[in-house]
Amino acid sequence: MDSTAFLSRLWRDEHSRSVIIQVLAVVLIFGLFAYLVRNAIVNLEAIGKGFSFGYLQEPASYDINQHLIEYTSRSTHFRAMLVGILNTLLVAVSGVVLATVLGFTLGVLRLSKNLLASKLAHIYIDYVRNVPVLLHILLVYGIIVNTLPVPREAQSLGDIAFLTNRGFFLPKPIFEPLFLVILGLFAAGIVFTIWFRRYAADIQRKTGEHYPVFWISLGAVLGIPFISYFLIGGPITFEIPALTGFNFSGGMVVRPEFTALWIALSLYTAAFIAEIVRAGIISVNYGQTEASLALGINHGRTLNLVVIPQALRVIVPPLTSQYLNLAKNSSLAIAIGYMDIVATIGGITLNQTGREMECMIIVLLLYLSLSLLISFAMNIYNKRISLVER
Repeated sequence: MDSTAFLSRLWRDEHSRSVIIQVLAVVLIFGLFAYLVRNAIVNLEAIGKGFSFGYLQEPASYDINQHLIEYTSRSTHFRAMLVGILNTLLVAVSGVVLATVLGFTLGVLRLSKNLLASKLAHIYIDYVRNVPVLLHILLVYGIIVNTLPVPREAQSLGDIAFLTNRGFFLPKPIFEPLFLVILGLFAAGIVFTIWFRRYAADIQRKTGEHYPVFWISLGAVLGIPFISYFLIGGPITFEIPALTGFNFSGGMVVRPEFTALWIALSLYTAAFIAEIVRAGIISVNYGQTEASLALGINHGRTLNLVVIPQALRVIVPPLTSQYLNLAKNSSLAIAIGYMDIVATIGGITLNQTGREMECMIIVLLLYLSLSLLISFAMNIYNKRISLVER
């Protein structure tokens, strides 16, 4: 009787009931997951496959047309996995940067008093948002491949870079050991700039004295490394691409598959970011803008110093979702032959080894980790710009 009364009181207590329900939910989810894993392992063993990642040490025996690290067809599947991961990260990071710049620009133009600029931005946003991203990727890729010249008729840029339908061929930098000194000075300049900005802000609050933060920071980050580069003797040489036969050799190349994917994903995501930015700007009371203009601050500085900082509190949460969408949409790269993690481990390696479960787990974990990393970084930034209540 006492135990029944105790359980009844425990269940009637809101906090205790919440804890019990959450514990039961976690146990149920982990139990279901354990059952699925065990069932998969048993079924794999029944057909003689087992469950192992040992295949990653076997030779891959296939080429990858764009790689940020050394790779040949004799490299292992593990090396191919690293190449695929880096290619995925390259598209995701570069796409986020370009989409953010384009999205903010279009969002501001959407609210412009210039009728032509506003209408053009409106038309662009409505068109791009209502066409599937895969069609954008195929369209941009088709334009690049079919309109750019073949290597023998390449568009030369100062005889050091060449634009063709097989890629953008650029000089390849070759770094000598002394270049580490330049990198060290650059890193030290960044650290100094972070400290100096805080120091200058503290001095300004206490005394009102204003330091030229921008110029001092520019000198520390770029000026000192630039001067040191010439004093050391230029510890970088460049390998210039040259036409040999039907294609270029030497140098480095940006493949049309990467260019098409990068541009298409950026243009597509920018349309959604533009609407988020527009909504964020509208959410700021127009009285803030009027007050700023009344103080003699021009429209550009009003937008940068008054409106955007307040609008960011509205912009950042949905902006995070668009960054996540861009990162996951990069998996469509396989449609045009860009060798990301889906095309390498989730495609060729899977077909060669027959390790469907293991390959899909690797792909899943990569996109899960990338999404969690983006969410974590954006949540930190969101907390920094949130209002602080006393």
